[in-house]
Amino acid sequence: MAATDPEQSYVEHPLLAEGFLEDRRYQSELVERALGDHTLVCLPTGLGKTTVSLRVTADRLQDDVGAKSLLLAPTKPLVEQHAAFYREALEIPDDEIVVFTGDVRPDDRAELWGSARVVVATPQVVENDLVGGRIDLRDVVHVTFDECHRATGDYAYVYIAERYHADATTPLVTGMSASPGGDEEEILTVCANLGVREVAVMTEDDADVADYTYDTDVEWERIELPEEVLEVRDELNDVIRERLEQLKELGVVNTTQPDLSQKDLNKVHGKLRGLIDNDKSEGYEGMSLHAEVMKLRRAVELVETQSVESVRRYFERQKNAARSSGASKASQRLVSEPRVKEAMRRAEEFDGLHPKFRRTRMLLAETLGIEGGDRVIVFTESRDTAEALTEFLGNHFEARRFVGQGDKEGSDGMTQKEQQEVLTDFKSGEFEVLVSTSVAEEGLDVPEVDLVLFFEPVPTAIRSVQRKGRTGRQTEGRVVVLMAEDTRDEAYFWISRRREQEMEDELRSLQSLADDLEAELGGGQESLAEYADGDAPTSKSGGTVPSSADGQAGLADFSPEDGAAADEGADAGGSDADEEGDTGGEASDDADGEGEGAVVARADPPEEEEHVEVVVDQRELDSNIARDLSKREHVETRLETLAVGDYVVSDRVAVERKSIEDFLDTLLGGDRDLFEQARDLSRHYDRPVLLLEGGDLYGARNVHPNAIRGALSSIAVDYGISVLRTEDEADTTDMLDVLAGREQLTRDREVSVHGEKSAKTKTEQQEYVVSAIADVGPVTARALLEHFGSVEAVMTADEDALMDVEGVGEVTAERVREVVASDYKPS
Repeated sequence: MAATDPEQSYVEHPLLAEGFLEDRRYQSELVERALGDHTLVCLPTGLGKTTVSLRVTADRLQDDVGAKSLLLAPTKPLVEQHAAFYREALEIPDDEIVVFTGDVRPDDRAELWGSARVVVATPQVVENDLVGGRIDLRDVVHVTFDECHRATGDYAYVYIAERYHADATTPLVTGMSASPGGDEEEILTVCANLGVREVAVMTEDDADVADYTYDTDVEWERIELPEEVLEVRDELNDVIRERLEQLKELGVVNTTQPDLSQKDLNKVHGKLRGLIDNDKSEGYEGMSLHAEVMKLRRAVELVETQSVESVRRYFERQKNAARSSGASKASQRLVSEPRVKEAMRRAEEFDGLHPKFRRTRMLLAETLGIEGGDRVIVFTESRDTAEALTEFLGNHFEARRFVGQGDKEGSDGMTQKEQQEVLTDFKSGEFEVLVSTSVAEEGLDVPEVDLVLFFEPVPTAIRSVQRKGRTGRQTEGRVVVLMAEDTRDEAYFWISRRREQEMEDELRSLQSLADDLEAELGGGQESLAEYADGDAPTSKSGGTVPSSADGQAGLADFSPEDGAAADEGADAGGSDADEEGDTGGEASDDADGEGEGAVVARADPPEEEEHVEVVVDQRELDSNIARDLSKREHVETRLETLAVGDYVVSDRVAVERKSIEDFLDTLLGGDRDLFEQARDLSRHYDRPVLLLEGGDLYGARNVHPNAIRGALSSIAVDYGISVLRTEDEADTTDMLDVLAGREQLTRDREVSVHGEKSAKTKTEQQEYVVSAIADVGPVTARALLEHFGSVEAVMTADEDALMDVEGVGEVTAERVREVVASDYKPS
């Protein structure tokens, strides 16, 4: 550890490393606030939000050796960064501070959870482990939601917060963000979704904070585009006008101006979707035109605001896409359009520097040369521009790029290890210019710099604040924004400025609201959301359950004595998660979505209510059903990669859930034949169920009613599958609950993901045995048996031989060998 300054005061605490954390008064005030109630901590980037959370964690863990703390961060690099900081700062053994990401196997996470005191994790992984029953939050005494402005819609933070308030014995929530939202409604939504009752706001204007910050000048420079660049743009805009004219003839747009807003284009998309839903063929034609307009607008944006090089690379990818198998008509028509070809030719012939490149070089020369600066960050929206800028600036300065992982358009990305190496080198002064896309904006510990250069304005307050937070933290800093004249750059800049001011005003307004609430109620007996929403209905327990104007539930009424949620928890809302790659069917570390979810009060459950179990296929995390089931105290959910069906409620009942649209898609020959699925269900389970969810079965698509009746008759009669109907996801959740209760409690059946169907053929039995190994699944089981020829050969194969089989990667091969070769240890 580095030597400490004898004149500097440091935080003293039994669980904190001596002489490690500087004692800052504003941080101590925030810690005191956060220890007193569920709190949203708003503090500018670089001023120690994580330190505040760390100190709260240390205090909560101090007197309870069996307690745990959970810190959630939205990305893997942030998780690793926080874990490293906690291990350095806390007097807790390193092996008791564990990391949960998709790179850690689910079984390993379940084992690590038991011995951990601090868990630092991505939210989707924790969400999956909660739904799958691998962890519980009973002993967690502090949860930190980093970058908590993400706690909206179906993001995993919402579900985790609801489960935490419902399950934990003594919950305490700390939300952290430099920019929690653009207006009061957004901030209150975040508070409601996290169960937060207090908002603690500090800015650079506060006296204590000002001692640790310096002025940050924000300058904007207008850049005039050369005639050659404008000619490329004008060619593309002419094509956009023509395509919009065709869309106007379809009645879905009323203008042909190429500066049509994205919001208006989204409305056009919705109108075209309506035409398709009404079985009008012109809807498909319009969709293709709409896709072409979107591609052209992207090209215009690149040539105006980024560089000619970036639009050249973009066109090259479009040509490759048009030549690929299965290319869309929009891609093919785009690259064959004569005016687009002319624009591409002009771009190829342009050999001058985009004026933004020239100005960037001059600004860096001033900062690093004349003014003697050490570091500069250049932010850009485009990965192509980041690569071109790094190459260009590398001729004059020591420059490195910093981008995310590979994207779907085939642009080269960086691995997590490469990202960390670049950041380490930048901090240590190995190079002086970091050229970054948005990956460095949010929370990553990028060192303070002398200049932050925006290659283009950022149209949201949150992202702009995150970027400006990289300068002016230790020394005086500078922020420069480059704007191409008469382009969307100018619009984005003024939108950004307006939104930033609005957010600052709303934060101060919310702080005033919180202060008024505390004074009026004498300690905050009600929630911020209640205060904002006005009168609220009364819950069964006598607390209040407010709801805002948009229909989203407000906060629960919390007990002021111990911070626990009123009654026993919450059962409203949920969140979606995307699937993750190679970690046993887990959800990914990046998820997003729209929807509702908030903490609300509910009545006490029956005292002696018996429990049931529902096994859920991991792909069903795209819906809210598994989450809603997991919130019911009498239901235990378990995630598996199911061979057949979506839910298993006993050894004889598996449920295949289909929305009406999915059902009709499979009937019309979608990805998987409906009757193939029916055959698999009936082969494995004695009492299979097809559950149809949704509204109008006969009117949703242009399918003759008799065709639908015939399919249902065949499913019921030929395959022996019961067909049930539900109205929506909530109805489906209730139906699964009832089915599980009937099977497990009334009929005393056990749950088995492999079913109890009798009279399996030898081939079926062989597939059954192999598919049961380490959740291999039926498809991979068949591939293994076809490759090796027998169950015995599969069992004796080494990892290298297993990996020769299509669909078997290193993780799967390792797990198979572990199960087959490990000694049997009965529990």
